[in-house]
Amino acid sequence: MIVLFGVFIRYNEEADTHWQEFRRENNISSDIENDFYFRYPSFQDVHVMIFVGFGFLMTFLKRYSFGAVGFNFLVAAFGIQWALLMQGWFHTLDPATGKILIGVENLINADFCVAGCLIAYGALLGKVSPVQLLVLTLFGVTLFAVEEYIILDLLHARDAGGSMVIHAFGGYYGLAISWVLYRPNLNLSKRLNGSVYHSDVFAMIGTLFLWMFWPSFNSAITDHGDGQHRAAINTYLALASSVLTAVGISSVTQKKGKLDMVHIQNATLAGGVAMGTAAEFMITPYGSLIVGFCCGMISTFGYVFVTPLLEKYLKLQDTCGVHNLHAVPGMLGGFIGAIVAASATEEVYSREGLINTFDFEGDFADRTVGTQGGFQAAACCVAIAFGIVGGGCVGLVLKIPIWGDPADDNCYDDEAYWEVPEDDESIPPILEYNNHMIHKLPDLSESNFQVEQI
Repeated sequence: MIVLFGVFIRYNEEADTHWQEFRRENNISSDIENDFYFRYPSFQDVHVMIFVGFGFLMTFLKRYSFGAVGFNFLVAAFGIQWALLMQGWFHTLDPATGKILIGVENLINADFCVAGCLIAYGALLGKVSPVQLLVLTLFGVTLFAVEEYIILDLLHARDAGGSMVIHAFGGYYGLAISWVLYRPNLNLSKRLNGSVYHSDVFAMIGTLFLWMFWPSFNSAITDHGDGQHRAAINTYLALASSVLTAVGISSVTQKKGKLDMVHIQNATLAGGVAMGTAAEFMITPYGSLIVGFCCGMISTFGYVFVTPLLEKYLKLQDTCGVHNLHAVPGMLGGFIGAIVAASATEEVYSREGLINTFDFEGDFADRTVGTQGGFQAAACCVAIAFGIVGGGCVGLVLKIPIWGDPADDNCYDDEAYWEVPEDDESIPPILEYNNHMIHKLPDLSESNFQVEQI
């Protein structure tokens, strides 16, 4: 990484010391107009989601919290570096100098790229080694950069929050790898494939961080102004709708009307996933509530009915249920975006609004909204295809028995890769009589007092 960064990576004009000259040449009046001040707050929020949100969301397993947070940390730190290079070669390479110019927006896009790999990790949680995760990230970031270039540049699809590029791709990428790495004897670790009270509380911390910052995730790289504003509003409403729906459906499907923490941790986020593509479009506030309602319902039913069927009939072992939170809502989000784009009208958007929202400029100036909707749908299919085919190929690589993955009876356990301190409960109790006077009054024990002196 150091060598590649030394050869290719340089600061862009807004991060370089030549900023003052750039300001003067482009009639920029103030340093406040530097992109840093627009993008850095969103970057902070996205960064928290990647390292805290995703990490803690996966701590629900009773004996795999170190692996959930620690390997999430490892994958993200490695993936960000590789993503800056891969995305840079496709998007920000200066043809004159052969250098990749990076600024704060590149850091946001690198976090997005890593998110796809962390989603895939969710399907494999507890079943792979850290070396396998690095290989997964190396290939995952590479595939992500290629599909992102095809979808955003060649097809000119809009996907600000990544329903297609991040969630559909990452979900199906992880599911395909998990299918290839199927373990017929995984039931040997069944005792550890579950939660305890405190592990579910920690996982809920991840859910809340993701839920709070998802409006920033979907609006982080949208155009300044109305697009960013609209994306945050639409995402927030869809998330709120998902919470109510997930709670209601969870209560209906569980015995005695009680809630299942798995549904509350995951299905409450489905609206944010599905709103990624259409967030900056004129989907309307009530439309956002509809999206959140539908995806909250589909996601919760997925955890109740679909996940057991996938494991029973398709031999698909999905630890975190990424099929229900990312793959299906991401796919639906892509097609929702296609429908909303195809139904856009000049009366609703205005002529300038249509051009600005869909970037109908340059080579795409003559594109109609109907054509745009078709390309949006095609883009969703591209993301799914890259996830399934790419995941299948990477799964075959990870199946080679050289990566040090855990045995079937040692999955979902931190002890395989971490130094784990002993639990307090495992320390045997002291059964001997406890003399509470010991070390309490040292002056009495050292006294020269003698009975004969009385």
